[in-house]
Amino acid sequence: MSLLLLGLRSAAGPGLRCPPVRGKKRWLWPHLKAQARKAKMEGPPKPVPRLRQPNFDYHAEIVAFSKRLNETFSIQLLKTAFVNHSYLEREESRRQELGLDSETAALNLEDNQKLADKGSEFTVSYLTSTLQQGFPNLPAAGMRALLDYLTSQQVLCHVAQNLSIEDLTLSLEFPMSLDTVQKTFLAIIGALLESSGPERTGRFLQDFLIPQMIGKDLFDFWSVTDPMSLLVEQLSQRKIPLPEPRITRQSGVGTVLPLYFVGLYW
Repeated sequence: MSLLLLGLRSAAGPGLRCPPVRGKKRWLWPHLKAQARKAKMEGPPKPVPRLRQPNFDYHAEIVAFSKRLNETFSIQLLKTAFVNHSYLEREESRRQELGLDSETAALNLEDNQKLADKGSEFTVSYLTSTLQQGFPNLPAAGMRALLDYLTSQQVLCHVAQNLSIEDLTLSLEFPMSLDTVQKTFLAIIGALLESSGPERTGRFLQDFLIPQMIGKDLFDFWSVTDPMSLLVEQLSQRKIPLPEPRITRQSGVGTVLPLYFVGLYW
């Protein structure tokens, strides 16, 4: 077949144009190789926030975020919850670089610090009362361990990242630090508290924070250092006689490594 095409080309006159031979493009492999070499020299591209990518309507995304959570937010409060102080400082400095005075360069925006404080305060108080109702016999140390786990940065950021909060957050840093993600999530809770009240905000915490205990053991995040003292304390509070330790079984008493089984009776 190739010989036939070669013969047709040689037989064609100078004024005739023959169609190109169908087959592998010879330019493709050198082009891909040059692209791979360039990418290796320059390194991976820097991540670009979703806000700076094309075809992004911030107001529509804010409304869609509220609808995805099935919550009723004040849109202005929800927008404020996503604004961090570093973003305001950067935007004001950019305006001043353009030659605007300080009054004109000041943005008519408020950061999310107040909302984050309100959200943090409500989260701690609501979870404390809910855990006390759910585990009335749990010691105070175990209650504090549960509360510290549910309000820890790891759990709050895990929930926030799965809700895609980072895509709407206005911040100077990207990728965002865990402190920024945690603060933004608490600000969203504060915005929901002011928009829909404590009852609806409590249901939000029940839906997203309390289920983080599913599949967890209590002693995964509560390390009991002195269990005997804890037992004596609990029995004393309930007016139960103190336990009496008794050896139930023993083995290798005369050896270097004796083994004793001690039972507690009360």
